[in-house]
Order: sequence, then C-alpha cells, then structure tokens
Amino acid sequence: MPPVLTSLAAAADEGYDLAFTPSDGVLVVLGFTMVLTFMALIMTRRLTPMVALIVVPTIFGLFAGAGFGLGDMIMDAIKSMAPTAALLMFAIMYFGIMIDVGLFDPLIRLITRVLGDDPAKVVLGTALLAGAVSLDGDGSTTFIITTSAMLPIYLRLGMSPVVLTCVAGLMNGTLNIVPWGGPTVRAASALSLQPTDIFVPMLPSLATGLVISLAFAWFLGLGERRRLAGSIDTTRIESTRGDGIFGAPRLFRGAEPKPGAAATLRTGNIVTVRGARDAVAATALMDAADTAMADTMLDPNRPTLRPRLIWFNLALTVAVMVLLVLDLFPLAFVFMVGAAIALIVNFPKLKSQADEIVAHAPSIVGVVSMVLAAGVLVGVLNGTGMVTAMASWITAVIPAEMGPFLAVITGVLSIPFTFFMSNDAFYFGILPVLAESASHFGIAPVEMARASITGQPVHLQSPLVPAILLLVSLANVNLGDHHKKVLWRAALVSLAMLAVGVLVGVIPLAA
Repeated sequence: MPPVLTSLAAAADEGYDLAFTPSDGVLVVLGFTMVLTFMALIMTRRLTPMVALIVVPTIFGLFAGAGFGLGDMIMDAIKSMAPTAALLMFAIMYFGIMIDVGLFDPLIRLITRVLGDDPAKVVLGTALLAGAVSLDGDGSTTFIITTSAMLPIYLRLGMSPVVLTCVAGLMNGTLNIVPWGGPTVRAASALSLQPTDIFVPMLPSLATGLVISLAFAWFLGLGERRRLAGSIDTTRIESTRGDGIFGAPRLFRGAEPKPGAAATLRTGNIVTVRGARDAVAATALMDAADTAMADTMLDPNRPTLRPRLIWFNLALTVAVMVLLVLDLFPLAFVFMVGAAIALIVNFPKLKSQADEIVAHAPSIVGVVSMVLAAGVLVGVLNGTGMVTAMASWITAVIPAEMGPFLAVITGVLSIPFTFFMSNDAFYFGILPVLAESASHFGIAPVEMARASITGQPVHLQSPLVPAILLLVSLANVNLGDHHKKVLWRAALVSLAMLAVGVLVGVIPLAA
C-alpha cells in the first residue's frame, strides 16, 4: 500500500488538480447556498420552479462576480439545452394528439378493468408500467406514456397525482442504471471500462431497489385507499373551475362546465359526464389537478376522436418508438415529423390543425419554459466555476484515514452530488479524481464506478433533469410537492442499493 497521504488533497502531488483556494471556498458556499435556497423556495411554494430557476441563480451569479459575463454563461447553457426543449415540445404535442384522437382509450379501459377502482392496485400498476417502459432508458418517454395511461384513472378516483409522480420517478430512477442508460455509460467512459462490467454485478442491487420501490408504491396505494375510503360520492360531483395546467385555460374545446354536473363512475369504464362535457369528476376532490391530458381522456365523446384511424395512429406511434430506440435520427426530429404526420392525417383541415396545436400550447409552454429556465441554473453553476469548486472541496476535505472506504464514500456522495449537478459534471469531473485516489488504497476503478451509480434514484428527481420537469408538468404537480414525497424514499432506495452492493462483494466496504 502506498504511503498514507495527509488528505486526498495531497493527490495533487501526484499530478491531480485538486487545488483549493479561498476564492474556491466562496464559490463552494455560494454554490450550496444557491441550490438549498432554490429547493427551499419551491418546496415552501414561495416561488414557482420556473421563476426560482431564473431569479435565484441570477442573484447568486452576481454575488459570484459574474458581472456582465452572466448573460453569456446562461446563453451557452441554454444553447446546449435547446435540443432537449425541442424534444419535449414536440413529444408533448405528439402524445397529446394521440390522446385526443383516442389511441390510448382502449389501454385505459383495459387497465381499469384489471385494476378496478382499488387505489392500492392502481398505484402498484403505475409502478409496474413505469418500470416496464423505463427499460428503454429514456425518462421522457417513460413519463409521457405513464402519465397518459394512468393520470386519468387517478383523477377519476380522486387520487393524488403526486403519488403518480413519486412512483414513476422512483421506478425510472432505479432503472436508470441499465447499461444503455446515461450514468453507467458515463462512468464506463470516464474510467475506460465496459458498461456490462459495471452493471451485471449490480443486478442484486437493482433487484433490491425495484423491490423497495414497489413496496413504497404499495404502501402509498394503501394510504390513498384509506384516505379515499367512504369519501367519494360516485353519483353526484360538482364541476370544477376552468383552469388547466399552470392556471391556463382548460384545453377541452366545448361548453363551459356547469355547477352540479353529474358524473357516472363505472368500473372498467371512462367517466361519462352529464350536463357538462368537460367537467372532470375527480378533479372536484383536489386543487389544480385537472390537466389537458385528463380533460380530453376522460370524455369518451370528445369531437377529436378518430376511431377509424386507430390502426394508423398505432402504427405511427410504433414507428416513432422504434426510431427512438434505433437512434438513427435526433429524437427531436423524430417527434417533429411524427407530430406533423399525425396532424395531417387526423386533422386535414387547416383550422383543425391550428386548434389542435393551440390546445396543447399551455402544456408545452409550461415544460419548455422550465427546461430553458434550468439553463440559467446550469449556466451559473458551470460558468462561475461553482461546480468545479464544489468538486475540489469535497475531494480535499476527505481525510486520509477514510481512503480505504472511498468506494462507499463515493456511493454516498453520488446521492447529493448527482442531484445538485449534472451526470456529466459528476462522472467526468469528480469520479475520475476519486477513482484515482482510491487506486492508491487498492480499490479498482470498476468498483468505484459501481458505487457511483447507486445515487441515480435521487438524481432523477433533480430540477436539472428535463424529464422530471416534464413529469410534474404533465401531472400538474408542484415540483416542491413532488420532492417532499419522493426525495427521502429515493435516498433510501439509493442507500439500499449501495448496501446490497457491499454485502454481495461487488463494492468493497474497505480496501
């Protein structure tokens, strides 16, 4: 074993850039304070996520001395996020069109027949669906399909959409470590490893994470069952206000809702509303839970239905999904073309096309604005050097006697660090330094890589991840409410995955 270093900062003598200066200390304090301030503001509902993503980093960027360079930092980050914004914009439009024309209606009827009106089964079904779709490695696709299939059922039964986002986020985050997912590939690339060498030994950890996530889903469902027991009148429910997602006008094109509209709830069927076509029964039971997706899905008589074109729309959707998996074209372009074809075939008249585009505008504006606003946070973190300073600080303060435990330390650090920063920053900036330091204590790079991916259940809940912004936007859930319910559960899943990795010997407890 090499001579013991007084601290990991001494690794700089070996050629590693771990310099830590007083100015770096200021950036570290500003960086952590900025992220915590943002989290506090959205979780206490002081600001909307979009406003907080813009205002908080701007203020802290000025404190960090960015000055007139702040604009360039932010614009550089926004340029890098533009393809993601385009992807989400046209993905929302495409799946919104498919929902309007009734492509998913048979799926909803099938799911409802299988799950019935039992909230516990509905939540568990949500977890299983999200897990199955998550196998494609794309969070945005997972959340779009899961939300479109399950949200109408939640609204019909009066269940909380926050439960949906929590369960979907947990399952997707746990399965994000698959070899074709981003973090495993990044860790492999950063340390010159094969993704399968990282992933295959972590299968017991993955299985444990999935079991715990499913257990959380079941208990959340039981909680919803208890909450709703005896509290829903399934024969008469008052109509709700006409606000849609983010307070925008309701997207359903039809008569205004009339107070006292009656709704008939039938097991295995979609809600049929009498007296006001666009009154959504379950939304009377919660605040701001009516979304564009649910409004159209819950009315089986909506004028946008195209039952004769269901096989064409199914074939088009399958083709889009196949192209997404094959990765032959940029994902945004695939959805652009798919949305254009869907509009031409299903709505051949110019006015109908325009109406359909306008109908989904509020959902699009909501999620795209948050993605672009996240560019402000990313730009300030990267442009001011806060991310680099935070990474240098955390590696410098680890004492030498903790060196043999670096694999476990890396797993624990991956939980907050991948939440506060992008996967690129963590896997290409921090992991190589930690792995090189760990090599002095006999810890292999592949063991460090395995430990580093255990924080992904928490990472997927970060506001820096566009997919989670898409999820909460489609479900019309406040990001802070989502974090209150999901973060501690995701942290437990991450720690359990790390513990199992240690128990089965693929992550060393000590060198």
